[in-house]
Amino acid sequence: MGDSYCSDCKRNTEVVFDHAAGDTVCSECGLVLESRSIDETSEWRTFADESGDHDPNRVGGPVNPLLGDVGLSTVISKGPNGSNGDSSLARLQNRGGDPERALVMAFKVIATMADRLSLVSTIKVPYCYLLPSSLEFSACLKKMTLHHNVMISAHAYYDLACDILNHIAKDRASEIYKRLEDQKCTRGRNLDALVAACIYIACRQEGKARTVKEICSIANGATKKEIGRAKEFIVKQLKVEMGESMEMGTIHAGDYLRRFCSNIGMNHEEIKAVQETVKKSEEFDIRRSPISIAAAIIYMLTQLTDSKKPLRDISIATTVAEGTIKNAYKDLYPHASKIIPEWYLKGKDLKSLCSPKA
Repeated sequence: MGDSYCSDCKRNTEVVFDHAAGDTVCSECGLVLESRSIDETSEWRTFADESGDHDPNRVGGPVNPLLGDVGLSTVISKGPNGSNGDSSLARLQNRGGDPERALVMAFKVIATMADRLSLVSTIKVPYCYLLPSSLEFSACLKKMTLHHNVMISAHAYYDLACDILNHIAKDRASEIYKRLEDQKCTRGRNLDALVAACIYIACRQEGKARTVKEICSIANGATKKEIGRAKEFIVKQLKVEMGESMEMGTIHAGDYLRRFCSNIGMNHEEIKAVQETVKKSEEFDIRRSPISIAAAIIYMLTQLTDSKKPLRDISIATTVAEGTIKNAYKDLYPHASKIIPEWYLKGKDLKSLCSPKA
């Protein structure tokens, strides 16, 4: 029961919700005020057997197009009262085996590792399955904005884009492993190393690069060498399948900045200055890895602030060795006045930068 305005009664009256028909009916004149309304409350149901156990669920498992049954197969209960008291059906199902059991297990490991790397979407998004181009990705974002009838800021747009790309990266890793499984080449190999390598490749392909050390930290004990070997194996196998080299994606120093700056606790102005500095540094021949350049530039700009960060803190936040940061900083130091934005240098003295030791 509730109150709503009735056009026939010309006043607010009590209304009755007919959940079966989806109608909102005036309790006094019987006028249908709203038809086919959507019930947005939880539709909890219990799918447990008659043993009395409570197993509330709203929906079944998610659809997975990478599985042969799309993830909609039926599992017979193994309990004493399952199958109406007859456990023979459960035994027969187990005897037949599940040909995709290993694949399902691998997908679960991918989901777990992706969650540790924050590669799971933090918002509900439409299922964007492996968008191949930025044009389709932009169209998807536009559709989302129109569907929810909201206007989002540039910052929110960026966060939304990152969330969707993170979701796609996880799906990409699952697709890569599925292609390996189809070639029957995963048997006898380290599952954790293979899955970690799939995630590493997927992140690079989707422009969400992660360092090898970050991958190792969530790889359930797989070493850097094992992941490297697994990556080379995957690239070789997929090259045989496609007949050409697999596109891994180019890594740039800017791919790591936002995450590294967040780990250090830099504000928006400092992050913007770091991004512009990295972009200008690409005009010079700095023969260092992108991740070491990113770490060195962050170290350089923190020296110009009141709260100078020690090199050790930069090393921990960026997972780059202190010696590597020093070497990259030494190459960048002569170009400091040219790569650091002028607006950021106002009121600051470049002499406060630490002079690199020869």
